[in-house]
Amino acid sequence: MKGINNLESPEFIGLDEAADMKSGTRVTFIPGLQALYAEALKNICFVKQIPLIRVLHPMMGTDKETGEDRQAELYELTSQTSLPIMLHNDERPRNVWIEQLALAEQIGSDDSPNLIPDSFELRLEMFGLCSIILAEDGLVWNARILSDNPLARKYGYSEQASASALAKIVEVINLINERLEAQEKRGSPYLVGNSVTAADIYWATMCMIILPASAEIMSRTEQNKGMLMWFESNSKIPEIANVLSKRIEEHHFKILSTYCETPAVLGGDLI
Repeated sequence: MKGINNLESPEFIGLDEAADMKSGTRVTFIPGLQALYAEALKNICFVKQIPLIRVLHPMMGTDKETGEDRQAELYELTSQTSLPIMLHNDERPRNVWIEQLALAEQIGSDDSPNLIPDSFELRLEMFGLCSIILAEDGLVWNARILSDNPLARKYGYSEQASASALAKIVEVINLINERLEAQEKRGSPYLVGNSVTAADIYWATMCMIILPASAEIMSRTEQNKGMLMWFESNSKIPEIANVLSKRIEEHHFKILSTYCETPAVLGGDLI
């Protein structure tokens, strides 16, 4: 699969309009920024051939003109403010990755890959892998608390939590590498079974936080320059650099370039 030409600028609608709609699948994004959970959901929907309506995710902070919380309406709609929000038809909003995945699997095209295996044994493996990547105390969670900043504090930063974060990141990377090696011996290039699953899509997307993607995969914008620099700096931490194997790099590139929207269409201001 190939993505849309990266020079194309997608249209974004406002949250009010998205909330009033009674049909269609709407997902919130910040133009020009590859917020990883939003990017992963976009890739999941791309694999499932679900047409997306892109919605502007309200920024944090207070509006300078009105003095109002810019995310107040979002909180009223969803009882939280994290990115992304997934809306489908007139159903309730989905805020959590596991519910978003279940919905995407349900509404995806009949001829799209099954990202949730039919086999419960394989589901056990797939959801376990997704958990150490996406869930609390997983890869992304710990990468976000490596240093003290506003986002880190949202994820429970403390000196004690930060001190143990790097070892947890390294453990996850090693587990993924061991998994890919074992699968390779079985003749499979995928993390679970013999076909692509959500574990492959989530890992290939979320591991950008410690394995920067090339411009062939991730478009460069004025908005994502700082985030890409952060990802680059994470990849150069010696403990992380030492465990990022060629096998992981090859899986990352193969999954994103074969199944996902590449180069990523972000909107914003292309560099």
